[in-house]
Amino acid sequence: MKRIGLFILTNMAVLLVASIMLSILGVDSILQQNGVDLDLGALLVFSAVFGFAGSIISLFLSKFMAKQAMRVHVIAEPRTQAERWLVQTVAELAQKAGIGMPEVGIFPAQQANAFATGWNRNNALVAVSEGLLQRFDKAQVRAVLAHEVGHVANGDMVTLTLLQGVVNTFVIFFSRVIGHVVDRVVFRTEQGYGPGYYVVSIVAQILLGFLASMIVMAFSRFREYRADAAGAQLADRHSMISALQQLKVESGVPDQMADSLTAFGINMGTRQGLKSLFHSHPPLDDRIQALQEQRHG
Repeated sequence: MKRIGLFILTNMAVLLVASIMLSILGVDSILQQNGVDLDLGALLVFSAVFGFAGSIISLFLSKFMAKQAMRVHVIAEPRTQAERWLVQTVAELAQKAGIGMPEVGIFPAQQANAFATGWNRNNALVAVSEGLLQRFDKAQVRAVLAHEVGHVANGDMVTLTLLQGVVNTFVIFFSRVIGHVVDRVVFRTEQGYGPGYYVVSIVAQILLGFLASMIVMAFSRFREYRADAAGAQLADRHSMISALQQLKVESGVPDQMADSLTAFGINMGTRQGLKSLFHSHPPLDDRIQALQEQRHG
């Protein structure tokens, strides 16, 4: 219920702050002076509903979609010693982090990777790849699991969803404002909407969405540092650094993580100039350095 309440409050806060800012800036008056008939309040509500709807639905379906996309084998009853150790380790880390026991799973992928997802910190899924279990030692696997449990404990899935909902709202809102203004002022459409509105709105939504994704990815990179710190605290710093170093060694193994789950994996962050602004993970070297500085700090 707390999570649902947070969604509602965030939605209301976005609408309130945006309405106040529009009033302070006198946007309504400016539009009226230019003969632009647009109900900004109604458009803002419409944008918030559609902006948050997709993100919220994705969050609630995240576990189901992750299991299907990655063909996750959920360990209901451990069949091997390795599965038993995996479940016990996640249970120990979850208890230490103060969250409910997540579902534990293994997915078929040669790349060493892992992810956590779920709408509730007490009803999450933590899954690791077969490649990680085969090539990482137990201390490194435990550190990776601690990193993922850290994501759950920090509420990163919910926070990322809320942020995505906020940026979606403003992308939808401003793209339609731009389309409406151009249609009325430039194309002189007096009633309804002409082709100009739809073309300009679509182009504006693409461009604004492109820029908005930089904000979401910046937060995603920030939360990786927090999850690394949580992993170091729940497991130990040396093992967390060792796991990241091993991930760096394996950077040549093809990534089989589904695109929709990339932001939730431990992943392989790299430096690629401006492209790095659209990466969900910071470079592994930076993450290792942050943990080393934390140790010496």
